[in-house]
Amino acid sequence: MRFMITATRATDDAKHDAQAAADAPPDEALFAAYMKYNEDMQKAGVLIASEGLNPAGARARVGISGGKRVLLDGPFAESKELVGGFYLIEVGSKEEAIAWALRCPVGLGSAEVLTIHQMTELSDIPPRFREIIAEVAPTWSVSFSRAQ
Repeated sequence: MRFMITATRATDDAKHDAQAAADAPPDEALFAAYMKYNEDMQKAGVLIASEGLNPAGARARVGISGGKRVLLDGPFAESKELVGGFYLIEVGSKEEAIAWALRCPVGLGSAEVLTIHQMTELSDIPPRFREIIAEVAPTWSVSFSRAQ
C-alpha cells in the first residue's frame, strides 16, 4: 500500500510561535535529524519519494469556472495550512504508515502536522477503467502499473 504523508503548519492560533520559527532556518542538528529520518526510511525500503516545498517559491491555484479550468486568487502566503513537503512511502498497512509518521522529527514549523493519505492502487480501479487507461494513456499506464 502506498501512502502520501503531507507536512503542514499547525492550524491552531496558539501555534503562532511555532509558525514564526518555521520562517527561521532550522539548526544543523534538527536538519540532520530530518535527513536521518529520510535515510532510515530509504534503508527500510519504504521511501519512494520525499521533497520539501519552497515556501517562497512560485505557486498558483487552478480551479473550475463554467466547466473550464481557470486561474484562482492565491495561494496566500499567510495560509495557516501551508504544505511544507511530503513523503511518499510504500508499506504494508495504514498502521505501518502511522508508525513511520510517529518517528518523524519535531521542530520544523512547516512540518508540525503530518496527514496520511492512502494512494489509489491499481486494484482500486474497476477493470473497465483499467482498460480505458491502457487504451488512452499507454505510456503512463506502464509507469502506474510498475509503481504498484
